[in-house]
Amino acid sequence: MTRDSGRMACGIAATLSLVFAAAPALAQEMTSKIDGGDTAWMIAATALVLMMTIPGLALFYCGMVRKKNVLATMAQSVACTALCSLLWFAVGYSLSFAGDAPWLGTFERVFLRGIGMEATSVFAPTIPELLYVVYQMTFAIITVALIAGAVADRMRFSAFLWFVAGWLLFVYVPIAHWVWGGGFLASAGVLDFAGGTVVHLNAGVAGLVAAYVLGKRHGYGTDNFAPHDLSLAVIGTGLLWVGWIGFNGGSALGANARAAFAITATHLAASTGALTWMFLEWSTRGKPSVLGMITGAIAGLGAITPASGFVLPWHGVVIGLIAGAICFWACTSLKLRLGYDDSLDVFGVHGIGGATGTLLTGVFAVAALSASPDAPQGSPGLFEGNARQVLIQLYAVVAVLIWSGVLTYVLLKVIGLLVPLRVSEPHEIEGPTVRVRPSSSRVAHGRVRRARWKSPEAIGASMLRGHSIPSHLLIKN
Repeated sequence: MTRDSGRMACGIAATLSLVFAAAPALAQEMTSKIDGGDTAWMIAATALVLMMTIPGLALFYCGMVRKKNVLATMAQSVACTALCSLLWFAVGYSLSFAGDAPWLGTFERVFLRGIGMEATSVFAPTIPELLYVVYQMTFAIITVALIAGAVADRMRFSAFLWFVAGWLLFVYVPIAHWVWGGGFLASAGVLDFAGGTVVHLNAGVAGLVAAYVLGKRHGYGTDNFAPHDLSLAVIGTGLLWVGWIGFNGGSALGANARAAFAITATHLAASTGALTWMFLEWSTRGKPSVLGMITGAIAGLGAITPASGFVLPWHGVVIGLIAGAICFWACTSLKLRLGYDDSLDVFGVHGIGGATGTLLTGVFAVAALSASPDAPQGSPGLFEGNARQVLIQLYAVVAVLIWSGVLTYVLLKVIGLLVPLRVSEPHEIEGPTVRVRPSSSRVAHGRVRRARWKSPEAIGASMLRGHSIPSHLLIKN
């Protein structure tokens, strides 16, 4: 280690010491309220939600794109997971869930300061706060990762990384605070159990704006953009479907009856959404498709997300039916009419599905299920005589739509001034992941030698010996 690098390391260590010096000691005077059963369930739910992004969403998306873009699509999910995790640890959690200001949280929990072994969050008093941090982290990860589907095949990887960081901090974090962190939408009485507005509508609107700013894919409307391997997409859908048990069931923040209601409504909505899409395809095109069934299932899952812990199981069937039909229309008729190129229908499935589910929550919410210590009377929906709840839900939809749409547009324009948003046209035609082609190590006396790269094991061994990574595994940035 050089003298300069040693000084730098000492400086970093000193800085971190100052950051954490103000953190309270781990041992707290308060009596622990942590429940072992709730904690065990939330650990499982956290793992399930993380599984939704890697490998669930990664497989779902890579099965839907063309073969030449598979590795680039997977790389986006992996990079998004890593980058969002570190940003959430640094400032994301604190700005989302510390403090009760109407617009944004505070820096009280920056770098997770003050979170001791007995610490709990006011939002989840029966589990360790650190577990709540990680659970909410998985929500932030998948929300940002969803947007990648709208710009698949054409967004430059370096621009995507800038976008992930900026969008998490300037779009996701404020909205999470508004709805779940005691912000102005929470004070208004909005019901969003697991992310109809924060996750699905938010990501869907951002995806639509991103697709508009980046423009259509090369060859859109003339080339064949059929999925290259639907079996991967089906496997990804299965992982997403199972993971949604933790996504919605875990949002009860404990092993309780509300979690059971949420899981049941979630599964029924997914099943109904899949069948609805299948029958609509059957009636309009003469036969159903596997792609239609899995898309309908995702539409039902997205729509039931805000309602799952506030409604009865049969409401899940109705919501899945309505969402399946509306999202089918959005991904076919509406998309063709507006002429936008949302590669994997993030807006049509998640944006429209999230908005539909959020509004239907105001229709079907059951007061007994939505009751909480802060609101023991609960929040009844239209079916229980409270039409005002539908207006509150509409208010949330409009607020999230405007904030996400405007900020996403501004963010992309700013990033475009720093780095190109799109890959070059030759690379887009060829694919962001470069195909195998001769390199200097393979050319001898004017002829191409046999490539050394035969298997993942051989690649790993060669890298350990100091060889370069083969070109077909590199990502154009």
